[in-house]
Amino acid sequence: MRPNSTPGCHWDGSSRTAPARRPLRVAATSPSRLLRAGQSGRCRHCGNRIGLYPRSDGRPIALHPAELATAHVPASCHWHLSSGIAHPHGDGSDWCRIPHAVLCPQRTPICQISPLLESARRQLAVRTRRLIDSGAFTSTVSPAGPALADTGRPDRPVVRMLLGHYLADGPLETIRCVAQTSHRHRCPRPVLAPDSPPGSWRLLPIGPQRGQLALPEQTTAVYDLSQLPHAEQRRWRIQRCPAHATTRGAADLAPAGWQVFDPLLHAQHLRTGLPHPPAHGSGER
Repeated sequence: MRPNSTPGCHWDGSSRTAPARRPLRVAATSPSRLLRAGQSGRCRHCGNRIGLYPRSDGRPIALHPAELATAHVPASCHWHLSSGIAHPHGDGSDWCRIPHAVLCPQRTPICQISPLLESARRQLAVRTRRLIDSGAFTSTVSPAGPALADTGRPDRPVVRMLLGHYLADGPLETIRCVAQTSHRHRCPRPVLAPDSPPGSWRLLPIGPQRGQLALPEQTTAVYDLSQLPHAEQRRWRIQRCPAHATTRGAADLAPAGWQVFDPLLHAQHLRTGLPHPPAHGSGER
């Protein structure tokens, strides 16, 4: 007997040709502009995986990738996700997300943790040691504190752009483009491109924000981009390299790391002296 078969199919009826891969796209109505496949990364302190999500105010937060039972998590650490946005409270279920800062073995816990969370911290510490021993991870956080001892450059500089002040999540040289490449990886190029116009370090007054108590203005070192064209300032704000600044088809694989600078909350990042001049060819002045 001759088996019944369909041309182009295996004996079990499955197709001989693989379906075409469909590119991931971001819906125009999505409150989060991140691709679902791109909402992940590694902690720069311990090297363990984290989930990156924007909050309702646009600031990013790193959450532990797995859900935990709410009974073992302090109420102040309950988070849940809704349409890709992280909210700082529970959603009424028995499970919740938790900030990675609570479990990071290289950081002091930001709240009192239960035995279950302490066990999770130990497991992450073991993974960190394995990553370091295998050479897969090297901590990029300087142990010297907020200011670098050799150049005087702040680890988290204050940047002025688009009529506002923003706090970076790392040194200027390490701010990386968040766009997706054609190979579906995050772009490796820096935002501080050598062929683009640089900003300049200045001592500028930083006053209280609207709605805060009237406080005397403080002068701090600011990387000033306000003299650059509007398009160049916007490129920094959306955290893209010059090649992806005008590319419409490339989605973001990570949230921009800027935080609106608050002189009260971020007082430890105020600097009263200008950094040392950079090495020749670094792209700054």
